[in-house]
Amino acid sequence: MSSEDSVAGGLDGHPVTARGYRAGQRLRQWDADHRWALDAAVVLAVFLVFCLPDLAHDRHPSDAPVTFTQRPVPELLLLQAGLLIPLWWRRRAPLLAFYAVVAVFLVQWGAGILLRADVALLVALYSLVLHGRLSRLPWAVPALIAAFVLVVVRLSGVLSVWDVMFFLISVGTAATALGFAVRIRRAQLAALRDRAIQLEIERDQRSKLAAATERTRVAREMHDIVGHSLSVIITLADGGAYAADAAPERSKEALQLIGDTGRRSLAELRRMLGVLREQTDEPNLSPQPGIADLDPLCQRIRAAGPQVEYQSTGELDALDLGVQLAVYRIVQEALTNALKHAGQHTRVRLALRIDGTRLRILVRDTGPPGAADRPARPGEQGHGLVGMRERAALYGGTVVAGPAPGGGWTVEADLDLTPPPAPEGDPA
Repeated sequence: MSSEDSVAGGLDGHPVTARGYRAGQRLRQWDADHRWALDAAVVLAVFLVFCLPDLAHDRHPSDAPVTFTQRPVPELLLLQAGLLIPLWWRRRAPLLAFYAVVAVFLVQWGAGILLRADVALLVALYSLVLHGRLSRLPWAVPALIAAFVLVVVRLSGVLSVWDVMFFLISVGTAATALGFAVRIRRAQLAALRDRAIQLEIERDQRSKLAAATERTRVAREMHDIVGHSLSVIITLADGGAYAADAAPERSKEALQLIGDTGRRSLAELRRMLGVLREQTDEPNLSPQPGIADLDPLCQRIRAAGPQVEYQSTGELDALDLGVQLAVYRIVQEALTNALKHAGQHTRVRLALRIDGTRLRILVRDTGPPGAADRPARPGEQGHGLVGMRERAALYGGTVVAGPAPGGGWTVEADLDLTPPPAPEGDPA
């Protein structure tokens, strides 16, 4: 950090700077509520500081090279009013106010009158630079040149021309530079405020987009969890009700399976709902389901009645955890649909195969016993299939679902296992 940055940082955090900034804010707010009050205060301040001494007829040393003119009070008041009153419009019509002050100034100096109230010309010049249109600033140059030449001519007899020119150029440059400095500072602050507002809008938009994305993800996960669990529980409950009289032990087994499935689903729901909370007391360390959880999934489906045949080829356990979660959810949705639509007496074939850089997933059921080719299942184009396609699309894959030849239903998924390319400039 440079010394200038250190000084700037110290000034920004200094209590005096902070109080000055707050005072400036209060003054701007007060000025916005009382548009004429500040202009009237400027006119009054100039009158008290620079006009009253002329009205008091103070005496000057006889040897002073330049003395202020002694005139009757009514004449002085008239000239002072001509110099000060236009300052009341210095912000609303800065160019007109400047021309009005210059006109009175030229008349006054043309008559050989020197007043302290001539400082109004510097105030008008400062206000023109600060509040006027930049394209109109050159219009003030002829009037300034005229006033400059007149003052030089009038004072050339008592002062050096170069001294007069140096003084006039110095005070004129100071007023102009101060106006430009304040104008640039205000433009910078306005740009910073606009930028802050834009950043706040962009932040809110990003937050809303992130919230919408998270809600979509949570809704998809909850659909998979609730849909699968309820299908298994309903099938087990129906089977247990039929077996209550004929085989009570099977009914008890069904109730136990219902309890296990409900508890497992409740744990998953709690984990998913935890992401919706703003704060959690403890971090959730439960792993997401993967390839290793397909065997327990198939067992739960078998417990509900269907016969499930599971085959896998390749090193599936070595896959990326995100890919494993996508595979698990796709298979879970496909098996749940098979149980829901084909019933508990169907046969399901589940096959996973790694083919080079592609992962093939096949889930096919035989449909209800004795069923021939049938139309698309009710709701097959609902959230379940959309969720499967979204998960596959995350890994450059596709999902195709439809009736199988000879009856039943087939779900085929194809995922790309090629890792995404590293960003440019990212070290290997």
